[in-house]
Amino acid sequence: MAGSAGRARQLAKIGMAVATIILASASPRRAGLLASAGIPFTIVPSTRAEALQPSEAPADSVRRLAGEKARDVARGTDGRFFLGADTIVVLEGRVMGKPRDREDAERMLGRLSGRVHEVLTGFELFDKHAGRALGDVVTTRVEFKRLRPDEIRAYVATGCALDKAGAYGIQGRAAYMVRRLEGSYTNVVGLPLCEVVEALRRLGAISV
Repeated sequence: MAGSAGRARQLAKIGMAVATIILASASPRRAGLLASAGIPFTIVPSTRAEALQPSEAPADSVRRLAGEKARDVARGTDGRFFLGADTIVVLEGRVMGKPRDREDAERMLGRLSGRVHEVLTGFELFDKHAGRALGDVVTTRVEFKRLRPDEIRAYVATGCALDKAGAYGIQGRAAYMVRRLEGSYTNVVGLPLCEVVEALRRLGAISV
């Protein structure tokens, strides 16, 4: 990623040694979060299908998928540290993934309107050289205000809903919909930075 070398030199000056991370995701939101933390990385998206298994608990699904993405990219890419992540929205025990189309997005937002849901992000940091991995699942509770039908239609018409779990992005135009949040904000965006940075430190990708 452009500027990675410059960020690495800057971090080294303040006593942090860094290694380039391979982000196994095409999500611009995850890339933005890593960049905001000053972590050098390159992007090699995983092409593995995000297949949920009916018998799995939601937390088990996102943790498994995160690991599969990291290892999928690691198999065909040079490097040492590979980061995979997967995010889902859960309402009353039912998983809400990315909407199929605008009608599906409107339906999802209608279900979330005025209610509390959970956002789960699983992540895995895989050290290819050592054959070790660290990961976790982080949960954030989010309460939506009651949405009018015209609000839902206007938001979906922007196109912002179609590539996001639960059909909304808290970091964008849907921010005003959130009445209350319990837990990690960055987790809702797509990557729990606090936990990811700690995993990077524990595996030796960074040291402070």
